[in-house]
Amino acid sequence: MNSPMFSRTASQESALQTNKVLRNTYALLSMTLLWSAVVAGISMAMNLPRPGLIIMLVGFYGLLFLTEKNRDNSMGLVFTFLFTGFLGYTIGPLLNAYIGAGMGDVVLTALGGTALSFMAASAYALTTKRDLSMMGGLMLSLFVVLVVGMIASIFIQSTILHLALSSLFIVFSTMAILMTTQGIIRGGETNYISATVTLYVSIYNIFISLLSILGIMGNDD
Repeated sequence: MNSPMFSRTASQESALQTNKVLRNTYALLSMTLLWSAVVAGISMAMNLPRPGLIIMLVGFYGLLFLTEKNRDNSMGLVFTFLFTGFLGYTIGPLLNAYIGAGMGDVVLTALGGTALSFMAASAYALTTKRDLSMMGGLMLSLFVVLVVGMIASIFIQSTILHLALSSLFIVFSTMAILMTTQGIIRGGETNYISATVTLYVSIYNIFISLLSILGIMGNDD
């Protein structure tokens, strides 16, 4: 006789946990985006130089590793803000380059496109009844293609290749938003720090990719 009551209680606890992870994820994501924007603004105001490839790779993967390693303790939050702050710094010089070239409208369009893409993907993941985990295999294939493409772009300077890679990054990042958001809803993702970092990196990649695509198209006009 107690089993139905137990079942309802367990279900309610699961729903509360899911809502808590979702709420914490979006709260932390909002704070990291704001923090990143502030750092980007400081980077622009100080006219800081773009980091080299080595600094970019070490900073990105090093801070990402430390964030994930400490995701279950308070240091995870510290590294989350260090990580997103570092990426904010890398955006500053890039925005200065676009604005300096008279492409401020491209920056605004990329920001708007990124916001719309995130909101649309999140809304779909929150409302659809389809199981989006099936995209995992496709994402792995896309990841391999992106890695090979990025290596090839080092030796092959091709506008078409650059456009293709940027487009694939947008597709890959949108899929990551879909899977992560649904993972939270269905209880597959229970750590809000990991979820926040995944969503942040996806938003970052979409923005940078849109900047690249719109910048190339603008130069062709």
